[in-house]
Amino acid sequence: MSYRINFVWDNEAAVWVATSQDVPGLVLESGSFDALLERVRYAVPELIELNGEKPTNLKLTYLTEREDQVPVYG
Repeated sequence: MSYRINFVWDNEAAVWVATSQDVPGLVLESGSFDALLERVRYAVPELIELNGEKPTNLKLTYLTEREDQVPVYG
């Protein structure tokens, strides 16, 4: 099965937030993208099982979004 995981940077909280419409209950956050990625990799199979499905051969597709303001000098 294939699952899409969204990673969005929250500027106010200074954390990455992971959610997914494909994995009910998935809401995790971390100040480190890599740490959040690891947490998601462990949480998704557990959540899928808790939602009544049998997790086998999971394919996770990560979509990231981060907006930055860049000063222009000149």
